[in-house]
Amino acid sequence: MQEIKNIIFDLGGVLINLDNKLTERAFVDLGVKDFSKYFGHGFAASFFKEYEIGKISDEEFINELRRLGNLDVPDSLIIKAWDALLLDFPKERVELLKKLRNRYRIFLFSNTNALHMVTVRKIFADTFPSETLDEHFEKAYYSNVLGLRKPDIASYLHITNENELTPSETLFVDDALVNVEGANAAGLKGYFVEPGKTILDINWKI
Repeated sequence: MQEIKNIIFDLGGVLINLDNKLTERAFVDLGVKDFSKYFGHGFAASFFKEYEIGKISDEEFINELRRLGNLDVPDSLIIKAWDALLLDFPKERVELLKKLRNRYRIFLFSNTNALHMVTVRKIFADTFPSETLDEHFEKAYYSNVLGLRKPDIASYLHITNENELTPSETLFVDDALVNVEGANAAGLKGYFVEPGKTILDINWKI
């Protein structure tokens, strides 16, 4: 890690625990039989991607989900199913961020969406009442605000250029291999958090 000066963290599956199967199961329970064909790790149907880069509104997204599953249920049940995958922020990971900030420039880059971020921020606030998620980073980037998403090379370069980061001195940490490969293609040093591992298993120099 001696040559690394900057670290960009993913959010879901890296800082906050996720279980995609819970959302899949919730939609199946609502009547969507093929949900896994449209939503998965490193893959998303076109309107999922459009939502992740802020091209469609919450209402449009919910209506697409309703159309996809031929659902006749209230918005609240669709949102609850959509958020089901969001679990918890282990305190040890947040403590690690605090330590890393003393040695590295720390950033966040997440493929996410407006509905999920409402729930993510609530989970974080419930766990850390006196803190905010974004305060742990020099800057936090969310795809739905940025208008770019991983693994597009332009998304990584936007962050490195805006913050004057040297890509070869920048570590990108993600639990989706396709996103790590995108970071590598942009000249960053990608680190893949393998299934069953966490960022606590990385040999940090702090």
